[in-house]
Amino acid sequence: MTKNIFLLLVILGFVFNCAENTNAKVSEDKRVANALINETSPYLLQHAYNPVDWKAWNPETLELAKKENKLIIISVGYSACHWCHVMEEESFENDSIAKIMNDNFINIKVDREERPDVDQVYMNAVQLMTGGGGWPLNCITLPDGRPVFGGTYFSPQQWQKILEDMSELYRNDPDKVLAFADNLTEGIKNSNLITINKEEVPFKKDQFTALVNEIKTNLDLKEGGQKGAPKFPMPDLMNFLLRSSFQLEDIDLHERVELSLTKMANGGLYDQIGGGFSRYSVDDRWHVPHFEKMLYDNAQLVSLYANAYQLTKNENFATIVKETLDFVDRELTAPNGTFYSSLDADSKNAQGEKEEGAFYFWTKDELQSLLNDDYKLFSAYYNINAIGKWEKNTYILYKTEGDIDFASANNLTIEAFQSKLSEWKDILLNARNSRERPATDDKILTSWNALMLQGYVDAYKVFRDKAYLDKAITNAQFIIDNQLTDDGLLYHSFKDGKSSIIGFSEDYAQTIAAFIALYQSTLDQKWLDISKTLTEYCLDHYGDEKTGMIFFTSDSETDLITRKIEFIDNVIPSSNSVMAENLFKLGHYFADRSYSDKAQQMLKNMNDGLMRSPSGYSNWLELYLNYSNPYYEVAIAGQEAKIKLEEINRFYNPNILIAGTTKDSKLPLLDSKFNEEDTYIYVCVNGSCKLPVIDTEQALKQLLK
Repeated sequence: MTKNIFLLLVILGFVFNCAENTNAKVSEDKRVANALINETSPYLLQHAYNPVDWKAWNPETLELAKKENKLIIISVGYSACHWCHVMEEESFENDSIAKIMNDNFINIKVDREERPDVDQVYMNAVQLMTGGGGWPLNCITLPDGRPVFGGTYFSPQQWQKILEDMSELYRNDPDKVLAFADNLTEGIKNSNLITINKEEVPFKKDQFTALVNEIKTNLDLKEGGQKGAPKFPMPDLMNFLLRSSFQLEDIDLHERVELSLTKMANGGLYDQIGGGFSRYSVDDRWHVPHFEKMLYDNAQLVSLYANAYQLTKNENFATIVKETLDFVDRELTAPNGTFYSSLDADSKNAQGEKEEGAFYFWTKDELQSLLNDDYKLFSAYYNINAIGKWEKNTYILYKTEGDIDFASANNLTIEAFQSKLSEWKDILLNARNSRERPATDDKILTSWNALMLQGYVDAYKVFRDKAYLDKAITNAQFIIDNQLTDDGLLYHSFKDGKSSIIGFSEDYAQTIAAFIALYQSTLDQKWLDISKTLTEYCLDHYGDEKTGMIFFTSDSETDLITRKIEFIDNVIPSSNSVMAENLFKLGHYFADRSYSDKAQQMLKNMNDGLMRSPSGYSNWLELYLNYSNPYYEVAIAGQEAKIKLEEINRFYNPNILIAGTTKDSKLPLLDSKFNEEDTYIYVCVNGSCKLPVIDTEQALKQLLK
């Protein structure tokens, strides 16, 4: 197939030498809306007045392509994507390019966050063709959706050449295009296939330790995170390594994780004034971010830093959690308690022009006028110098020294310095709020809301701020009331009062995980019962009987050329790894062997991948750790169960499953354990319990790492 791909790329003239296109964009007063004007996605609406005759992904559009026998352009992006905006401005607002697209193609715009299923299939195609991927994602397909060409960002000259060559090739030699589509589609269907592993897989501690040590070799010892650039926070991987350092008693690994968290929090990746993290840094020292702020990053990073604080009691980590949640509350929370998807990377600068990061960077003049006598101290702390300089004489705030050391070096008490730091942040935040804000993608995605819900639960567990728990419960109730039907179907998206798009396995997996976490903080069995209902629906409609894995799309979805199984853990852990962990936990809670067996089979199916590339399976390795190292059920029964739970949560115990009740319960882990007079704590392994104790400290001693 590689040879065929090369030939097609040559035919398309991938080395472009066409003349420069000088056609201007359509003037504003002549703009006519296309079909996207009827959509709710902010990303699709951004393209509603392009001269391109964009249509949404739906059965009617796909049928139109077949009827007219036209090639399809599937262009995928998202609202906060900088290079998506660039290609729109350069190509999709160009009337000459739009005419070529409209005359020769059916043009479909896709919001990857609304339709991750579509994005998965065509990203897979582009990766097979080019060896890489990204957004914007642009794929040309046959009328039936089978891909024949694809890539990411193209300049206007490149894109026009591709359009002309591809449409000419399809007119003059359609058999060549059809043959290539057959090969590529077969490659998509056969890529990343899962086969059932019927061999015995002993989950051993020494094997697990070897896998962790392999991941360690790719950690940056100077700047933290993984080696090289760009640098992504990878919260799931860091959370796994934090837990591993604790359970393996690996001091070296712990120091590497703590270094990573400190460097990430000190860099421009973290918004030093308003809180919250950008998606990644373009350099290898966390200085210059790609400025878009995504809900899913910040949700997982709240959980990570909360867990890290619970273990280390590092107050800087506590500050990061609280400031990030302040950011989420201020800028990503809807009045109904749901969470918006993202903030754009671009906004207008002082000259009124769109510019990446304009909302966040500073000039020396601005800072001097705002901070007056404090400017010198501020500039030393945040490196308003060659270290923190970005471009065009602007600066991205960047810390290279801890607060205690900096205060000491400047003859200040830590209390006095932190008071001054708080004043600086207030001054700059107020000044920044007068700038034009980045656009907000205000659609509500079930899976990402579940991640944020869990972030609030994790923060509540550690900091005992009831406001955090209240926000989590409000969001969970919204999901139940609006996104969940009576038979267990979840919707993926909510916008303008309407639930839409049948949910994906990620929606089920993340919602179940969040509800289990909510149960462990409230001891309200309602959340476990709903988790079980969702699990049954997911297994019935997304399960693959051949492998025991979970398809990404429901069995009712028939528009895609294939159903994919998502299993690689990336910035967000895969839906299958999260679902396997959910099954593991629910198997314990309900003493359901079928759940437990399915979780173990899913992990066994991943064994070869784990051995080859452990860093791509970080969440699967969390499950591996449950089998290879001590894992406990902690049952708390009695009138003071919630008080005992708070006492236990003061400590970092990642290898326990909490069950608790303040009344008689028939949940298998709690059955016959309730006592009216005393509150007992039972430490158990696979349902077999040690002698119950009343004192929390005694229970903690029964928990071995």
